[in-house]
Amino acid sequence: MPFVLDCSVTMAWLFPDETNESTEALRDALVTECALVPALWPIEVGNVLLVATRRGRLTEDDWPRIRDTLAVLPIDIDTDSYARVLDTVLPLAKAHKLSVYDATYLELAMRLSLPLATLDRQLSTAAADAGVKVL
Repeated sequence: MPFVLDCSVTMAWLFPDETNESTEALRDALVTECALVPALWPIEVGNVLLVATRRGRLTEDDWPRIRDTLAVLPIDIDTDSYARVLDTVLPLAKAHKLSVYDATYLELAMRLSLPLATLDRQLSTAAADAGVKVL
């Protein structure tokens, strides 16, 4: 079954000290399934890579390898998420005390009736409260 992929899980795949059996199983699921992400996802990924570089966890030389690694995965970007920010995502963020960024993932999972793969505890709680299965 397809699932909505949060940036936190994506980054766990890239940093060995952050991965676990659950995140590895989700990556392995991409052999037969696809993941969906909101249009915000590449921006978040880029920001995490920049911060990790500033902290010395990566170098700029790592960026092309990471880009290429992510590019071959069956991850589909939902461009409809942009149009939903002010009318749907913002109230959802307020109701669940989430950032607008995190609420974008929740909105996508709710709209498409898909489970949400996240390591973020607050987002996970909000998803469960909203009736979204959390992976």
